[in-house]
Amino acid sequence: MSELYPSYAALRDQLLSKSVTCESVVSAYLKKIEASSSLNAFLAVFHEQALERARALDKKLASGERVGKLFGLPMAIKDNIAVKGERLTCASRILSNFTSIYNATAVERLLAEDAIILGKTNMDEFAMGSSNENSYFGAVKNPLDDTLVPGGSSGGSAAAVAADCALVALGSDTGGSVRQPASFCNIVGLKPTYGRVSRYGLVAFGSSFDQIGILSKTVADAALVLEVIAGEDTYDSTSSNHAVPAYSQALSFKNVRIGLPKEFFTSALDKDISDVVHSKLNVLTSKGAELIEVSLPHSEYALATYYILATAEASSNLSRFDGARYGYRADGVKDLTEMYVRSRSEGFGAEVKRRIMLGTYVLSAGYYDAYYKKAQQVRRLIREDYLKAFKEVDVIAGPTSPFPPFKLGSKIDDPLQMYLSDIYTVPMNLAGVPALSVPAGFGSSNLPVGIQYVSNLFDESTLFAVANAI
Repeated sequence: MSELYPSYAALRDQLLSKSVTCESVVSAYLKKIEASSSLNAFLAVFHEQALERARALDKKLASGERVGKLFGLPMAIKDNIAVKGERLTCASRILSNFTSIYNATAVERLLAEDAIILGKTNMDEFAMGSSNENSYFGAVKNPLDDTLVPGGSSGGSAAAVAADCALVALGSDTGGSVRQPASFCNIVGLKPTYGRVSRYGLVAFGSSFDQIGILSKTVADAALVLEVIAGEDTYDSTSSNHAVPAYSQALSFKNVRIGLPKEFFTSALDKDISDVVHSKLNVLTSKGAELIEVSLPHSEYALATYYILATAEASSNLSRFDGARYGYRADGVKDLTEMYVRSRSEGFGAEVKRRIMLGTYVLSAGYYDAYYKKAQQVRRLIREDYLKAFKEVDVIAGPTSPFPPFKLGSKIDDPLQMYLSDIYTVPMNLAGVPALSVPAGFGSSNLPVGIQYVSNLFDESTLFAVANAI
């Protein structure tokens, strides 16, 4: 099937000239979603709601009213982000029948600028996974090859954009969950600076890591959507009051210093991926960029640090799902303790239970100082590595993933191998800095490779400018 629209800019021109209507555009995307149902990218499709909103927006344009920055933009939302009146499952049995009573702040801001939400996308349960095989509702397939994983945990959002079932999608990134699926599905994936986008309405996994991110076909679309959803929110005390630039107006490439961490380009990196990434960097040097070797000496501890701290936070955050007030509750229980144990045992999947147990262990009295406290100290060192590097360079570049998309089922029984998927993405969540994955090309096996750009805190504009140049 042919591509509906290559970018929002192309669609917007047609909408504003009235050569197409919002209703006809939404109808076309709904047909694409239905035709691509075998990918299992969507958990809910808002068929009637999306058409009704499209008709209302057509009337708004016809009346001569001012239309929003995202007028008629067909979007998908990861199912751990609240949309009022719709199910909010986190792809888990324990929330399989839960309905949200409010909109996430990011969703409110999208709607205020006239975006259209087509549905909620599949994901790894509670955003825990790197392949989107941990969903209670079944695995998502990669649109490029349905025998491959789409990446995780925002695999449904990535697959929806790659399969042309939405122009842009929201995901969440705790340790790479937007960037890695973007790489695997050959699209753009942005994790903003921590605090850049409100987390109000995002179901918590690791509260000091979680950040709503954007998956899109183009860098320009990601910049425009960030421009809309970024900014301080009184409902989220961790959101920043840092000024929100006009990201969509800052896409011109300037000479930049690009740092290449020696810890990222070792013999352990797949040569195919290294070659593709370097060929893309050569394009930037031909446009005036300077490549400089930098060091991030604590990178080797990033994965261990992340999986101590993130599981600790998950253990704490997920204690609220106990069958008492909402969500799944086991039948035929004799007492309160049995209700807690059985509801959680039956409601959570294997990977979620694994991480809860790991987190509970590192927070326990005998191990708190040895694991959790030590990991917090290392996290500070990792953050300082990045801030120091940004005194020498404008952007850091490297691979998004250590390997290309892999076969469905090939790593699901080996958690350590699965966790290695995140080796190049978790350091940015630990440091809180923004990162952007963009397609770099295809390797010898004809599988997509993503290149990741990282910039200093709240400097997403530089990311967009560098990435847009290629």
